[in-house]
Amino acid sequence: MNRAFLALLIYLIGGLLSAGIAGEAIVFLQEKPELKAVFGQVQSRTLSIARARIGGTVTGLKVTEGTPVSAGDELAVVIDDKLALQLEAIDARIKGLESEMNNAATELARAEKLLATGVVAKNRVDAAQTQFDVLSNQFSAAQSDRAVIVQQTAEGRVLAPASGRVLAVPVTQGSVVLPGEPVARIASNGYFIRLSLPERHAAHLTEGEDVLVGERGLDPASAGKATASGKLVKVYPEIDNGRVLADVEVKGLGDFFVGERTLVWVPVAKRNVLSVPASAISIRSGIDYVTLAGGISVAVIIGEAFEADGIPQVEIMSGLEAGDTVIVP
Repeated sequence: MNRAFLALLIYLIGGLLSAGIAGEAIVFLQEKPELKAVFGQVQSRTLSIARARIGGTVTGLKVTEGTPVSAGDELAVVIDDKLALQLEAIDARIKGLESEMNNAATELARAEKLLATGVVAKNRVDAAQTQFDVLSNQFSAAQSDRAVIVQQTAEGRVLAPASGRVLAVPVTQGSVVLPGEPVARIASNGYFIRLSLPERHAAHLTEGEDVLVGERGLDPASAGKATASGKLVKVYPEIDNGRVLADVEVKGLGDFFVGERTLVWVPVAKRNVLSVPASAISIRSGIDYVTLAGGISVAVIIGEAFEADGIPQVEIMSGLEAGDTVIVP
């Protein structure tokens, strides 16, 4: 193969490649979502309260703010010293009733033998049977009272009602609590972002719409930077004080603090705009240009960038009309 033929072959391949990397796009009107940046607040999906079921002194406090817990974990133990004394009294009462029952059973058996020989009357046996039945019922009642006290003692264990992360522990070791008093607040079932939008946007909010979420923190340097996407999952039907509430679900909010604020861009309207693919824009001397199909370069004024069907687009404010064909490298 001589050099002249090889050079011609390279030239033809280069021309084909050059032609293959250029395309055309027709400028037309398309819907662009109008985004509004608002601050959203991270909240837990549910807030579970671990409460003391009995009154007493807090001992064995095992959690602090930020501790992850699972449902059923023991968070603390509440001890009521009176329950131990009541249990001792019930045990003593049960022992006394048990002795009286044994005596009554002996008396009943003796009366039945005497009745069989005709020494005593039938009413003697009936009286002994009644005495035995009364003591048996008292013994059963005392056992039930003991079971109640044992259950109350077991209820001194404060258990986590759900899995999550402890937000607050309003008690300390050795403090006295009353029945029903909260021992820990737990953020459970994941996090979401709650938005509060002006009333004028209420009619334009649609459940299922995609939203953008900014970087964590309120650093001005990161303002305007969207790093995650989410969905508008709920729009509340009540407007309170000129504000409408909406909830946004976003993956990966586990590192956020509950109550932390972050920027969220929500679609509140749609408008028709002229746009071209972002790759069709070239900059020369600080001016934006697009190249028409005839090879003519036209200066344009561009607007916001957005995506349509996964393709980066740029809004054209002036310089083009619907139906124009532009070259897309």
